[in-house]
Amino acid sequence: MPEPGKKPASAFSKKPRSAEVVAGSAAVFEAETERAGLKVRWQRGGSDLSASDKYGLVAEGTRHTLTVRDACPADQGSYAVIAGSSKVKFDLKVIEAEKAEPMPAPAPAETPGAPGVALAPAPELEGSAPSLEGSNSAAAAGPAPGCPGAPDDAIGLFVMRPQDGEVTVGGSITFSARVAGASLLKPPVVKWFKGKWVDLSSKVGQHLQLHDSYDRTSKVYLFELHITDAQVAFAGGYRCEVSTKDKFDSCNFNLTVHEAIGQGDLDLRSAFRRTSLAAGGRRTSDGHEDAGILDFSSLLKKRDSFRTPRDSKLEAPAEEDVWEILRHAPPSEYERIAFQHGVTDLRGMLRRLKGMRQDERKSTAFQKKLEPAYQVSKGHKIRLTVELADPDAEVKWLKNGQEIQMSGSKYIFESVGAKRTLTISQCSLADDAAYQCVVGGEKCSTELFVKEPPVLITRPLEDQQVMVGQRVEFECEVSEEGAQVKWLKDGVELTREETFKYRFKKDGRKHHLIINEATLEDAGHYALRTSGGQALAELIVQEKKLEVYQSIADLAVGAKDQAVFKCEVSDENVRGVWLKNGKELVPDSRIKVSHIGFACNLSAKLHFMEVKIDFVPRQEPPKIHLDCPGRTPDTIVVVAGNKLRLDVPISGDPAPTVIWQKTITQGKKAPAGPAPDAPEDAGDSDEWVFDKKLLCETEGRVRVETSKDRSVFTVEGAEKEDEGVYVVTVKNPVGEDQVNLTVKVIDVPDAPAAPNISNVGEDSCTVQWEPPAYDGGQPVLGYILERKKKKSYRWMRLNFDLLPGLSHEARRMIEGVAYEMRVYAVNAVGMSRPSPASQPFMPIGPPSEPTHLAVEDVSDTTVSLRWRPPERVGAGGLDGYSVEYCWEGCSEWVAALQGLTERTTMLVKDLPTGARLLFRVRAYNVAGPGAPVTTKEPVTVQEILQRPRLQLPRHLRQTIQKKVGEPVNLLIPFQGKPRPQVTWTKEGQPLASEVNIRNSPTDTILFIRAARRDHSGTYQVAVRIENMEDKATLVLQIVDKPSPPQDIRVVEAWGFNVALEWKPPKDDGNTEIWGYTVQKADKKTQEWFTVLEHYRRTHCVVSELIIGNGYYFRVFSHNAVGPSDTAATTKEPVFIPRPGITYEPPSYKALDFSEAPSFTHPLTNRTIIAGYTTILCCSVRGSPKPKISWFKNGLDLGQDARFRMFSKQGVLTLEIRKPCPFDGGIYVCRATNLQGEAQCECRLEVRVPQ
Repeated sequence: MPEPGKKPASAFSKKPRSAEVVAGSAAVFEAETERAGLKVRWQRGGSDLSASDKYGLVAEGTRHTLTVRDACPADQGSYAVIAGSSKVKFDLKVIEAEKAEPMPAPAPAETPGAPGVALAPAPELEGSAPSLEGSNSAAAAGPAPGCPGAPDDAIGLFVMRPQDGEVTVGGSITFSARVAGASLLKPPVVKWFKGKWVDLSSKVGQHLQLHDSYDRTSKVYLFELHITDAQVAFAGGYRCEVSTKDKFDSCNFNLTVHEAIGQGDLDLRSAFRRTSLAAGGRRTSDGHEDAGILDFSSLLKKRDSFRTPRDSKLEAPAEEDVWEILRHAPPSEYERIAFQHGVTDLRGMLRRLKGMRQDERKSTAFQKKLEPAYQVSKGHKIRLTVELADPDAEVKWLKNGQEIQMSGSKYIFESVGAKRTLTISQCSLADDAAYQCVVGGEKCSTELFVKEPPVLITRPLEDQQVMVGQRVEFECEVSEEGAQVKWLKDGVELTREETFKYRFKKDGRKHHLIINEATLEDAGHYALRTSGGQALAELIVQEKKLEVYQSIADLAVGAKDQAVFKCEVSDENVRGVWLKNGKELVPDSRIKVSHIGFACNLSAKLHFMEVKIDFVPRQEPPKIHLDCPGRTPDTIVVVAGNKLRLDVPISGDPAPTVIWQKTITQGKKAPAGPAPDAPEDAGDSDEWVFDKKLLCETEGRVRVETSKDRSVFTVEGAEKEDEGVYVVTVKNPVGEDQVNLTVKVIDVPDAPAAPNISNVGEDSCTVQWEPPAYDGGQPVLGYILERKKKKSYRWMRLNFDLLPGLSHEARRMIEGVAYEMRVYAVNAVGMSRPSPASQPFMPIGPPSEPTHLAVEDVSDTTVSLRWRPPERVGAGGLDGYSVEYCWEGCSEWVAALQGLTERTTMLVKDLPTGARLLFRVRAYNVAGPGAPVTTKEPVTVQEILQRPRLQLPRHLRQTIQKKVGEPVNLLIPFQGKPRPQVTWTKEGQPLASEVNIRNSPTDTILFIRAARRDHSGTYQVAVRIENMEDKATLVLQIVDKPSPPQDIRVVEAWGFNVALEWKPPKDDGNTEIWGYTVQKADKKTQEWFTVLEHYRRTHCVVSELIIGNGYYFRVFSHNAVGPSDTAATTKEPVFIPRPGITYEPPSYKALDFSEAPSFTHPLTNRTIIAGYTTILCCSVRGSPKPKISWFKNGLDLGQDARFRMFSKQGVLTLEIRKPCPFDGGIYVCRATNLQGEAQCECRLEVRVPQ
């Protein structure tokens, strides 16, 4: 029957087999690949072999040979050959010459890896589970590299990964990881972690040590994590990471710490530790959480203390809330509290605590939030409920950051008033994730933990007793289908060895362990272990009892005749020894010994009597023993790539000859024409032509192995060509038997062709594809669609439920980003290879309709349109616009121009006069045309009479000022239909030749290149249509700089002052005079300084002149253009005389500053403690300075040494040294001077401390 378990197809058509050679001889290993040119590498101990005096490497086409010359014991070990992603291991054993015995070579074995994936030794290949014998140590180590069975793998970084371990409290355990170093230039970097973040290198100490070593012989690095005096808090998930310059690999493993738990105690860690699903007892959840990490949500309500009764003081009180303790504890106490309650992931604890503190803030969207964590058993349902502040608010539910969509009955959304509920049915491990409820910009989070029930054993194993060579099959039934189990023999885990001694089979909830041919070494105790227990059974293997079917008989024969002695036994493999008078007979030319089947013959030439005795052996016709009714076995279905093994039991005496043949269909035979004397319908029937291929090879991918009681037909890596009808024929001299076996090879479908993309929209498209050319022998169940961005390498799956059809509408894409699509076909076997990627496409939506479409002008044959760009253009940009029109009441649109226009205005010409037309405009981009915008009312193509009207701009309605030499450009818009006649005049006269007029259909322009003073004046413009006219008047003022003032003179000079006077300028520059600038200049220096600016009067006084100096004065006039070019200047200098001056000092009245004393801050009552020095303070003012006196109860304190008096800046201080109760009383401060006297008092109470 076919071997269960799918394996990828091998790159080898012939694989090397393990060999045993005598020391000193040569060992030759041969391998053949499926195709020529494939690179083949030979390895030993994980290191590549190269041609040398020791090793010979030969490659001829598809045939590759490795020769180990002059073999010695140092050469024995594990070898491997690698081609592509396939790897085959084989062993070389070297024995001494005197110990050499003929031995059949073991069957070839192959351990191919998955294509394109680094081979990592699975736990079945390592057999290195930590030992639990004793509590002192439990090493997680495997066989040494280079030894037979060592899982050397040059494709991955790990040669051996650390395995799960168990230890009791106080015990020790060592986890080992081996890394191949043959191809590494530098030692790899290895880090050990507990949980997700805790780096164990910082925890090295009394309980934890890290060791590393390097074996130069095997070139393997050994890294060890040694834990001593294990505690319960050490349990959990661990991770080992190894990294080199360009590679990275990691491995997760668990540590279980056993501790005796009394009745009534609750093992929180085992209740909330994530169970393992994947190979090796580890799994990775949807959120990529590390397996075995202690779940903090399980500690939210800690029901019982996990402490052992060794110290009752350390036991935690009942109903203890760890998070409540952390929230009220200072940060310095976090580490102590975490250690006390077994929390190992400190970083995760701080992150959770920070989130809880943020949630303490009052929420505006939620009245009741989700709990921090929920727990549900696998297969049950859970309800997550929140209560909103706004019953009409929109709610979104997220799972690991992705919005949850309505899909069947898995997720149910309920809304009752302000409550929103998410119900998750049939919870599985995939639902173990973080969930969020989002309302507007606020959200609340929780974590759902799915507790997997333990896998229980429903039907245990049964003890078996077999004979040597018989087939053994253990069967056990568990509570769940597809559960992960481990088979153990005498406490050691069984693996799928290269010799395929053990076969593991899963059939729903049933698990089978099959031993093909039992030996005495297979006897022992076998166990099947699950997460919920184990089943144990004993296998007893007994040797076969030898029976003599026919013993030798006495003979009497003549001399010189032949005497034949025969003996028949029950075991054909037993070799008989013939004795004569107690001495062994040695065969020679006269005595012959033969072994035929179950009979032993002895013949000899005797020298007396002539007698011959013949023995006729027992005969039995051949027979094929198949467990099938009607001799028509069912079709044998095998998955492509798996091993097909047809084990056919046979019997017969003598041993029959077995012939395997495969029926090959050649095709239909063409109907032949009827013979002249044949009936007319003789050629009307069609028939199939079959041919049979003889299968007789004993090596290679397809081979036949035959023994006395069975014949085994094996196909390594079944292919489509292996499908067909196989004929098994057994023959011996007695008879013949024949059976037909139908083999069907099923496979995943072929990859579909590249999908086609159509109906590309703004964020969606339609994907269409064709079914695969070959469905793999099973109907296609559906399709899986993936997409990625063109410049990305990450494919994203679009559907999780299979698509039954051949098209799908993909949505939620980003506009303007190029995408590619590919599709997988899925049947009952699995998923096909991906199809080729589709042609890149870019989701682009058409633009929206243009806005503000309006008719600007209409004539007898033209219509002028104007519009604005669309509000949404999109990533495709804007290629242009199309303009169309149609007659009123008609639906046929006519293009107004060929192609597109980029402008937002258009003059539609050659229209029929009087027609009523509708116009529409569309915007175009790469995605095509957008929605059109149409005129609201039909437009009549006919020119309309419109009165002429001048639209004089506001700035032209007032006087227009221009400087001399500047250009003048006056634009005046007007309206009127038909085009009006424009006329310009200046004060009723025609314009000068240098004044230019330019007219257009909508405006008129008066233009002067360089203005002059004579261009000033009043201009009139008139527009006329027939007898209708409109006029406007413009005042143009050309201004220039003014002339200087006139008749400047000095009116008077006195002291330091000079009075000036002048007349306004003769020419004001055709604008108002803004003012004058007056300047002075010393006669000596002739440097001019401005005295007055923007002075508007025509007379002024210049002050602050220097006595004895002579001054000149000048005046500039200013207007809007600027100052005059020249100034009016005094002709003669003005001298400032030196008059005689006598100083008379001022007289002042003497002031009296005397003042009587007065207290500005009086004394205050005081109560003091005895023995402590005290002071009394106040402040006083007075002139002259008053005399200060202090009194206690009327007694002067001036002579008492226990009192010190200070006076500084009017602040008076009395210091009492170490007062006692007798110092209490009334204190008076008195101030006295010539103007009077003042005093203030206070009460001082002295108390004795109790």
